[in-house]
Order: sequence, then C-alpha cells, then structure tokens
Amino acid sequence: MSKGKLAKFADLESYDNVFQYPFSVVDEVPFDMKGQWGKAYFGNDNPIVLELGCGKGEYTVGLARMFPNINFIGVDIKGARIWTGATQAREEKLANVAFLRTNIEIIDRFFGPDEVSEIWLTFSDPQMKNARKRLSSSFFLMRYQHFLRDGGTVHVKTDSNFLYTYTLLMAEHNALPILQNTDDLYHTDAIDAQTRSILGIHTYYENQWIERGLNIKYLKLSLPKAKALTEPDVEIPLDDYRSYKRPKRSSLEYSK
Repeated sequence: MSKGKLAKFADLESYDNVFQYPFSVVDEVPFDMKGQWGKAYFGNDNPIVLELGCGKGEYTVGLARMFPNINFIGVDIKGARIWTGATQAREEKLANVAFLRTNIEIIDRFFGPDEVSEIWLTFSDPQMKNARKRLSSSFFLMRYQHFLRDGGTVHVKTDSNFLYTYTLLMAEHNALPILQNTDDLYHTDAIDAQTRSILGIHTYYENQWIERGLNIKYLKLSLPKAKALTEPDVEIPLDDYRSYKRPKRSSLEYSK
C-alpha cells in the first residue's frame, strides 16, 4: 500500500540523505554545508551533478546507479515526490545520492563556486507565460554560474517544443556552445552510445509524453562562468497541450 503525504513527510525527517531547506527555513538558518558537499556529506572529492526539479528522482537515482564515482543531488520543493527517490537510494544503499528539498529560485545558496560539474533539467515546467520562471532562462542560468564550474554542462530533456525552442534560442542568442541537439531523441542516430544509455532513463512524466506520441527533445549546453546573459526577443509558438491530458488554458498562440 502506498504511503500518504503525511507519512512520507514523516519519513523524510529521519532520512540522512535528504536536506530540507525551503524559503522559510533557509532565511533563518544558513546552509553550512555550502561548498562542502563532497567532504561533509559524500566523503570524497568526486564530481557533483544536480537534477533540478527532480520530481520522484528517477534521473538522480538512475544516474547514480550508472556512475558510482560521481555524486548526484536531486532538488525539488515537493517532499512527497522526493520521498520516492530518497527511499530507493536508501534501500539500494546508494552512497552517492542525496536530495535537497528547497525552492530552486534560491539554489545558489546551497553550493559554492565550482562545486557542481553538471546540471540536468528533466521535463521542467515550460512556464510559457513567464520567462523568469523557466529553469533555462537567463535568470536561472546566471544563478547556475555562481556554482557551476566554468564551461560546465547543462542538459535539457523535454517534451515541450516551446521550452526546447526557447532554450535553443537562448543558447544561440548568448553564443553558448551547443554540444548536442536533437528534436527527436529516440529517432536519431546523432547521439553516441553512452549518452543514449543515459538518456534512456525514463521519468514518470516522460512515459506520459511517449504514450501520447510526443517527440522527446534534448539539448546539451556548455555554460561559461563569466558570460553575461540576456533574453532572446523572439516569439515562440505555444505548446498545444498540457500535462494530464488537459487542453492549454490560454487563448494566446505565441509567447517570448
């Protein structure tokens, strides 16, 4: 029998692989492990990779299984979702996995300069009405620059043509190196074998999109540390669907 939200939240309080610092907490209690994740939690100096908006942590846990010599941290504000990945990691004794429950808007409060090697954005909300809330916007990318190593990697895997197009335009507008790019991940030969095995990890939401016949898009970007970023001034067609098989709410056809 699956646990309810209250039971999951109670579990998380005792999980040593989960750190809970939403807005209301971090404003009062500074995060003293900032810049010290490797030494203080993982006990090594292996590279650190983040999954932002990790949901149930499928990518965080899946990557940790594949790469035991890399440390992975899943970040999300939804504790009931994090519980699934954190429980799996505990049951499998994955010592290279942690979860951080917090608001991604303040993600730079938790990691020091050059502490993170890669960032994964897996099926993020495209936030078609508000560019500032998109996890691949200049607002967020400039936050990532505070702790991502110079030229570190940002992976974007999405069903949303809007978010894919927006991120591609963002990269082109700011001359960010595009390392890999496909608008149909599972029907292309342009992905090497190792990357394909990594991208073969499916999230709960990805399975929904595949069942609906949607193409999965993938971008791999390099993010230079000192580069100032601005937003592209281009209108992009909105996605004509929303999650859970609901129609889009807006009557608009384009957004920036």
